[in-house]
Amino acid sequence: MSSHKHWLLPEGIDELLPEQAARLEALRRRLLDQFGSWGYELVITPFVEYLDSLLTGAGKDLEHQTFKMTDPISGRLLGIRADITPQAARIDAHQLCCEEPNRLCYIGSVFRTHGDGFSTSRSPLQIGAELYGHSGVESDVEILCLMMATLEMAGVEQVFLDLGHVGIFQGLARQADLDSEQENALFAALQRKAVPEIHGLVEGFGLDAGLADMFIDLAALNGKAQVLTLAREKLAGADASVHAAIDYLEQAGQRLQACLPELPVHYDLAELRGYQYQTGLVFAAFVPGSGKEIARGGRYDDVGEKFGRSRPATGFSADLKTIMRFGKAAALERKQRIVAPADGDADLEQKIAELRSQGRVVIRHLPGQQGDAAAMGCDAELVCKDGEWQVQAMTGD
Repeated sequence: MSSHKHWLLPEGIDELLPEQAARLEALRRRLLDQFGSWGYELVITPFVEYLDSLLTGAGKDLEHQTFKMTDPISGRLLGIRADITPQAARIDAHQLCCEEPNRLCYIGSVFRTHGDGFSTSRSPLQIGAELYGHSGVESDVEILCLMMATLEMAGVEQVFLDLGHVGIFQGLARQADLDSEQENALFAALQRKAVPEIHGLVEGFGLDAGLADMFIDLAALNGKAQVLTLAREKLAGADASVHAAIDYLEQAGQRLQACLPELPVHYDLAELRGYQYQTGLVFAAFVPGSGKEIARGGRYDDVGEKFGRSRPATGFSADLKTIMRFGKAAALERKQRIVAPADGDADLEQKIAELRSQGRVVIRHLPGQQGDAAAMGCDAELVCKDGEWQVQAMTGD
């Protein structure tokens, strides 16, 4: 064990070898170009910030996922980012300060104390897009369509979508006048679809029969679009805010199906991903063979309030390494690799520079090195013929 300890990585931390890294980089470039074609502009956020900034607003529920350390210069606590979304929100609210809708995208490594339902890795390469300054269903659907276009470009197939709305549970919790402890207990039980536990909780809270039944029914309200009709019946006694959330969910689903008629959509009224800071529509993409979502997002209005400027917002994010693993993108085209002598005249140097400027791969054969050109993966060589350096295919012995 001791002889291996120097190259072992911490649990949940990974590295990519050349072929994997090349595939990932090619996908990164294609996706950022795609985001740009939709009007989303790239921002690059710091890997480390003051902790209170990282955990402000949308980031407050990330505290247990954030690595912390002390800045030797200021003496203040620093945090390593566990999510880029709050940083992008700060840029929109504090740095850009525009009134019109603002579209931002990002990609970067994040570092987490634990893997979560999004990725087992503790060092995902988070990619995402956020739309600020619009509170209508149209912006939610735009983000949903961009998320699906992202997965399609990555070659991910057989995607199905979960749609929910946190306003349904929030409205019922307000109507029942639950305190934070009661609300959190019901939230946890609903996430597990633990109906006997929900029965016990609502009975222990002393809720009237109508409200108790609505919380119990919520766990079973999932399925195709027809479940929304059933939801209106089962939740008939709920506040107007609950019915408004159901209407919004239906409208979003209809608009999405008009744009992507082949996309399988599943509605789940107890879907509460990101409940601590989401304020409206929530969604997640799944594929067969994965029990965890491969992309997710939702609405988180007023995200910029803690940064001095309240803005509606909706967005999605994914781990690029995860979607690459599930994707079937076309294999990278293998470039010809040309071996060149280590030493040569000015004409050789000029020829090498010319080939590299054309995007071709030229590798110098170093004096005394082990392994020949074939071992380096080269299939051509630079040879001098009649006083001119030329690329010549290598032939096997």
